[in-house]
Amino acid sequence: MSLVEVFPAKSFSFATSEIAPDKSISHRSVMFAMLAEGVSTIDNFLRAEDTLNSLEIVKNLGASVEDDGKTIKISSNGIQESFEVLDCGNSGTGMRLFCGLLSSANGHFVLTGDKYLRRRPMKRVADPLKSIGAKIDGRENGNLAPLSIRGASLKAFNYESKIASAQVKSCMILAALRADGKCTYTEPELSRDHTERMLRGMGAGIEVDGLKTTIKPMEKLLSPLTIRVPADPSSAFFFAVAAAITEGSDVILEGVTLNPTRIEAFKALERMGADITYTLTEDKYEPIGNIHVKYAPLQAITVEDNISWLIDELPALSIAMACAEGDSLVKNAEELRVKESDRISTVVEGLKAAGITVEEYEDGYKITGGKLQKAKVDSDGDHRIAMSFIIAGLKCGMEVSDLDCINTSFPNFFEILQKITKVEFK
Repeated sequence: MSLVEVFPAKSFSFATSEIAPDKSISHRSVMFAMLAEGVSTIDNFLRAEDTLNSLEIVKNLGASVEDDGKTIKISSNGIQESFEVLDCGNSGTGMRLFCGLLSSANGHFVLTGDKYLRRRPMKRVADPLKSIGAKIDGRENGNLAPLSIRGASLKAFNYESKIASAQVKSCMILAALRADGKCTYTEPELSRDHTERMLRGMGAGIEVDGLKTTIKPMEKLLSPLTIRVPADPSSAFFFAVAAAITEGSDVILEGVTLNPTRIEAFKALERMGADITYTLTEDKYEPIGNIHVKYAPLQAITVEDNISWLIDELPALSIAMACAEGDSLVKNAEELRVKESDRISTVVEGLKAAGITVEEYEDGYKITGGKLQKAKVDSDGDHRIAMSFIIAGLKCGMEVSDLDCINTSFPNFFEILQKITKVEFK
């Protein structure tokens, strides 16, 4: 499917438990099972291209996997050298975390991905790993995939990161678990903390003190993981924005992780004026509950703090900004330049095509709220750009091309969307 036309929507009201399972937690669940003794059990795993690639890599690394379509059971006797090239597809999370996991494993491993992933920077994990003894190479001296990794003995480290990145942090935590001594990782602001929560729950010696994480090497294999993956707030956020910009609408998003590092975009939408309530239903590895979003007139907002907490949701939040009254500003978001696309440029180009006044900066942009107009937007192979401008079409109609990327994170996106409005595939 190469092109979809989305038609303007009338008010809607519904609850859904069909939001895609969390992508970040799904990736981690199958990887971390490789560090456990016994059988790890994973329910509600995201069956999207990116996460299924991670599951396939785990199989290629020697894990025994039972999958009945509902529950995945994984047992591992340690990481085995693979004869296969390990294909991460479109996933930066997959590639960067596998770098940390494999850097101390016995054997030689090759990681690759699709044409979009092969142009994304890997130096941010390759350089700190190489500084502690990892043997990693690739195009541009290890900056671009395919990456070659030869397992090595890793030294203890005290690393201070210049960027707030859950991927870099998680990579280094995984490396630290097999280093030759206690390690510390410090970040400039707190990034997503799924790795710390999940590994602590499995018995890893990880302590968090503000921005500093201390990791003790594993003395033995960890306890197996037993988890039901919650709904992905990054995916849920598209329909939160849909309700927030469609007069008279509301939606209840059920079973979503309420992890504070993952719902910052919802908090930003609240500050813009949307009516949002949260109901906690369980709390094990992650706090999980329901998010109820109701329409309200939106006001402009400046987003410049905790950027790493909402980096993936900024394209969708930008659609809300385009529908708000006043000038909204996004700052300190250079990380958008190195996602699946240059999301600063793709957001700016898409909104300008839709008749919105936008000023582009190196680290963000200014959006002057106005009346969205129907336009044709190319996603540049970026799933979040594609879904964001499809949601914009609820206001004015929209044609969005290059749609296969949506399957990397939210395969049933259109099924939910069709509860709201008419869509035609071309």
